[in-house]
Amino acid sequence: PVKVADFRNVVTGDPSPDGKGTLELCRGIEVGHIFQLRTKYSAALKCNYLDEKGAQTPMEMGCYGIGITRIVAAAIEQNHDERGIVWPQPIAPFDVAIVPIGICKSPAVREAAEKLHGELTAMGLDVLLDDRDERPGVMFADMELTGIPHRVVIGDRGLKQNQLEYQGRRDKAAQPVALDNAAEEIKKRVCGG
Repeated sequence: PVKVADFRNVVTGDPSPDGKGTLELCRGIEVGHIFQLRTKYSAALKCNYLDEKGAQTPMEMGCYGIGITRIVAAAIEQNHDERGIVWPQPIAPFDVAIVPIGICKSPAVREAAEKLHGELTAMGLDVLLDDRDERPGVMFADMELTGIPHRVVIGDRGLKQNQLEYQGRRDKAAQPVALDNAAEEIKKRVCGG
């Protein structure tokens, strides 16, 4: 028998299948899946168990998967801006990036950066110390593109005022932080305090 039907894709505002509301369409990302295999393979392989009556019964099977790379892609899709990735803290590759301006030319900058790196690491934070001999603009752009949630800038000018600069990845501007208690202050900001 031949059947004729008129099909179309649903659109926002169509009645819901249960008739109690209307449909709203939104995008989603598959990050995991479950396949119910039932007894297809267990019956063929004679993979049985004894049921409550003592009868051989094929096992019910399922496949369960999680897409690690899809989770990363979903996190990036949901957390980015025009400058690059903005990693959520729990999955960020580092908690803090230290950007020491002129680290190869200034012993004071190197000493302050390495000291702060050691203190933050001892507090349990994952810290990236950018010790490249690069221009500040290149270093800032790379840190924004990388998306590390917290950035600390150390330079000779700030050290003369006994301070460094802290900036959250989503913040509009950097804020001065006193050098004396910088590690504790940064840890508070990283941990949401």
